[in-house]
Amino acid sequence: MKLSVLLFANVALLGIFTYILRKPGLLTNYSNGRFWLTWLGVGVITLMDELTSVFYAPAEAYRFIGPAAIFFIALTSILIRYFSSRLVEISEILENQKLFGGGVYSFSYLVLGPVVSFVAVSSIMVDYILTACISAISAIENATSFIEISHLAKIITAMIIVWGIAGLNILGIRENVRFTFGVFVLAAFVFVNLIVSGIIGLDHDSLFRLQDSILGAAKHMESGSLTRDYGVFIASVASCVLAYSGVESVLQTAGFVRSWREIANAYKFLALTVGIVTPVVAALALSAPINFPEHEGDLITHYATMLNGAPFGIGVAILATITLIMAVNTAFVASSELMERVAERYGFSWLIATNRRQSLYRIHITNAISFSCIILLTGGSQMILADMYALGLLACFTINTGSLVIYRYFMGAKGAIHYYTNRLGTIALFFIFLSCFLFLAWMKPHGTELWAVVTGLVLTGGLVVARTRAPEIKAVAETDSHMDMILFLAESPHHEVHLIFRRPREQAMEAPKNNEAYITFYSPRQGAPSKLSPNHFRFATSKRTLYQQMVAVLKVVEYELADRKVVIHYGWPLSSWLDRMSIGVMVYNIMHLPKVFPRFDFHIDYSNPELYNSPKERD
Repeated sequence: MKLSVLLFANVALLGIFTYILRKPGLLTNYSNGRFWLTWLGVGVITLMDELTSVFYAPAEAYRFIGPAAIFFIALTSILIRYFSSRLVEISEILENQKLFGGGVYSFSYLVLGPVVSFVAVSSIMVDYILTACISAISAIENATSFIEISHLAKIITAMIIVWGIAGLNILGIRENVRFTFGVFVLAAFVFVNLIVSGIIGLDHDSLFRLQDSILGAAKHMESGSLTRDYGVFIASVASCVLAYSGVESVLQTAGFVRSWREIANAYKFLALTVGIVTPVVAALALSAPINFPEHEGDLITHYATMLNGAPFGIGVAILATITLIMAVNTAFVASSELMERVAERYGFSWLIATNRRQSLYRIHITNAISFSCIILLTGGSQMILADMYALGLLACFTINTGSLVIYRYFMGAKGAIHYYTNRLGTIALFFIFLSCFLFLAWMKPHGTELWAVVTGLVLTGGLVVARTRAPEIKAVAETDSHMDMILFLAESPHHEVHLIFRRPREQAMEAPKNNEAYITFYSPRQGAPSKLSPNHFRFATSKRTLYQQMVAVLKVVEYELADRKVVIHYGWPLSSWLDRMSIGVMVYNIMHLPKVFPRFDFHIDYSNPELYNSPKERD
């Protein structure tokens, strides 16, 4: 029976791949002078990172929380899939802001500025460096499951892997994704056989262990104390989150695709593949009668040998080695995209020079040197690397969700017209990831120290560079002065002058009048908006709030134009107050202005643009 089921599963899978491979433009397409990745191309590259977690994360989780790891790895998979919907939302926001690629770095820079963005850069780079290092070391551990080699030989082999993948990336993204897809096809056949064999091989004892895992997890979560239950939940999720490392890499590689919709489809692909494979394989392996302390480094390989004998175990070991090596490739691809965005923003054009295959060869060589140094410094210790990796991963998750909450508070759903998620769910994810980060920071001091040192160095260096190279310097230089506006209005022969506040992205404006001044406050991080007419004045925001900026402008007007009648116009707020709570705060503050400036007339206006050609736009 087992042979028949395996034969049927393999034939069905072969038919699926035969159908898929007949489709044109499966992995890449050529447009506007460059090759673009499709959603499947991005999906298979980043899948290698997530898929390889199967070979070391279950054993890591079991080491900390025991049999309950079976339940919490599955629960964490659901949590990560829920989180990926927020990453899709972020990808559309970045595209609407004309920011392509850069992931957590670009988004945190947009929302929170350079300081937090450099923390994001250091955290994500820590992840990519450690992805490469852990995967290279783990690849050797799995490859040597059946043979013994010296520790020095393992280190040398890891270095060879890193530099070999650097060479693959220098060849270009097109060749890279084709090779990676071939590995994906091989992995699909091996994992299908592993899962089917594992399900058929389940006995009474294995089913009892699965049941005991669920009941044990439920028992720990029913202590009667909400605080203790939440602590158990956070500790368990934090111990399992490493199983889904790589989920942020899809967003990071958005610069390789033409639209955010490709990113959305790539996340769906990951949910239907690794999102199912990881918890299923982990459950089957952790429910088997295995001496786990003896097989932390080769758990899945040993489990495969138990199921179908040494030949199948060797096959899984080979697959583990190959896929773990391809995870090193994911680190190269995603980190090069990140470094390219940073280099573009701060003017390091020499670093992002490409060869004739459109490869960022200088970045790839820099990455190979960095990865090699980390392997040598840690002596290939997988435990130290894993501790630091989990912290960097959770730091990125926390920054992403926190930035999204803040962005939605100020912008509502304007930044993502087609795709937006529940705000309360995003807030819940933020607190979960923040709690997991704080828990790991407390429990793993060595990993925390390493992460803090790297973050501190990157932050210090980044701020030094930003002082002279930040693009905000140019954007701030384009700001108008308050006196420019005063002089314009002072030349008007009209006794009555109008100040009309408008948002940076509003474009419609009727013929300019010499007694009207349109005022736009803009963030230097988003660049200065276009000057639409001579009576359009743009003021760069500083560390003060938008309300404080308005008061400063009105005080200047009150003093300089004391002999004029001044009328202030604001747009009518149409956004949902629940969706955009900041608008309620803003209206509340505006309601105080008539008492502060009793000489001025204040209007909150709305004119239907389809009926009237009005200069006043809705907020």
